[in-house]
Amino acid sequence: MDGNESTSSTSAGVNTAATSLEARLVAIIAPRLELMGFELVRVTVLGRERPTVQIMADRADGSQITVDDCQAISHDVSAAIDVDDPIPGAWTLEVSSAGIDRPLTRVKDWNRFAGHLARVETVFPQNGRKRFAGVVLGADADAARLRLDDGQQVSIRHADIRRAKLVLTDALIEATATTPLPN
Repeated sequence: MDGNESTSSTSAGVNTAATSLEARLVAIIAPRLELMGFELVRVTVLGRERPTVQIMADRADGSQITVDDCQAISHDVSAAIDVDDPIPGAWTLEVSSAGIDRPLTRVKDWNRFAGHLARVETVFPQNGRKRFAGVVLGADADAARLRLDDGQQVSIRHADIRRAKLVLTDALIEATATTPLPN
């Protein structure tokens, strides 16, 4: 899908470092997805010459998102972005599901996937490190929590998280294959 674009990454419902373009795109996209029965997981804009707008979405009912769903989102969102025209020049749109080893961008994601492994990278060092891996313990409005391999529990403010992603494990595959995870 062609259209317009810029550069950075943002998520609906979490305070992350985002460009004003991404924030504007979230404002355009999130309400449209909600009307269609989806939730916005993340919007990222990559590139400068011909930017690519990447949208990750979930079904609001927790069921699996399909290729047809992605196509419907693409058509609707592309038209909405064209009308609002926040991106100068040509751009490309990519729509996908968040997948099994999904990014953790919202408080509800951190709580939904408590007990599973995740990797987190922070914007600035915290206690001398920027990378963390451990078991997700959940989150509140201010911070996400992990239990590291050494048993230590860390709390990382959402605003300090550059990226966080689930680690693909047999337990995660089994959890997503046998029972749809609740929203």
